[in-house]
Amino acid sequence: MLRSSGPIRWIQIFQRGQAYMKTWPNEKRLSAVFPENRITTATRFGVRFMPPVAVFMLAWQIAMNGQLGPAVATAIFACSLPIQGLWWLGQRSISILPPPLKQWFLQLRGKLADAGQEFAPLEQEPTYQHLAELLKHAFNQLDKTFLDEL
Repeated sequence: MLRSSGPIRWIQIFQRGQAYMKTWPNEKRLSAVFPENRITTATRFGVRFMPPVAVFMLAWQIAMNGQLGPAVATAIFACSLPIQGLWWLGQRSISILPPPLKQWFLQLRGKLADAGQEFAPLEQEPTYQHLAELLKHAFNQLDKTFLDEL
């Protein structure tokens, strides 16, 4: 896992979160096991709608001669929601798979290899990013019954 307090590391976590969000297959059957579908949906929603909500809250309070303090706090909170989602996704993408999930990952990788899919050898412990990429290949190459073993 990345462990640094430098600003470049923070940016890398957000970039990894965006890449992971784009890679993770949006399949309903995965929702029962993995929270990624819910997190990616909420993060996409937040990226799209929370900045306009924040601007509206501030503009409304200015137009109504209201209190700016609570409006600024609400705007900051609204803008922080998609940031929190990207941070979670970035951290999740670099997390190493737990042993039972790693075993299933290796079995699925074997099935894809048997189906003719070639993979580079793993140079490190598989992470959730590796799992997302493998699942994306599996949904394109295999029938959906491979999920029954999960």
